[in-house]
Amino acid sequence: MAEVIFGIDIGTTKICAVVGEVWQGQLRIIGLGIVPSKGVRKGMIVNAAEASAAIAKAVEKAEQTSGYDLSQAYINVAGEHIACYNNAGVSAINRNGSGVTVEDVGRALDAAQAIPVPRNRQVLHVIPQNFKVDNQGGVLSPLGMHGARLEVDAHIVTAAT
Repeated sequence: MAEVIFGIDIGTTKICAVVGEVWQGQLRIIGLGIVPSKGVRKGMIVNAAEASAAIAKAVEKAEQTSGYDLSQAYINVAGEHIACYNNAGVSAINRNGSGVTVEDVGRALDAAQAIPVPRNRQVLHVIPQNFKVDNQGGVLSPLGMHGARLEVDAHIVTAAT
């Protein structure tokens, strides 16, 4: 069975909603809704009611063309209010014999996120890019690997509040 994914791009000139089916690694677009943007200036939402109404129209069009009623979406908002940083985090690996756990990864990501963020900014995402276990790099998923030290290179996305 195909996985259905839903995305919304909120731009200054238009708002796009798209529905896709992923089957055996291939993406097929099955629904699309594009409407003029309202309530958005230079990538920032300046009128929430207008922006919300425009988003709802784009979503409705995408749902109608795809035949799906969707409740979750990937959202893309760009603009000067978004800033990104790269940082590394380090964590000791739990010594319970099971190798790297989800908790170990969480501690490493928390350490990567521990950067000075101005009061007017908020961290939105901490995206792991790659891991190292005991200085062995190029690890995409360290879960279950054995070692003493876990490192992560992370991409930190922040937004103005």
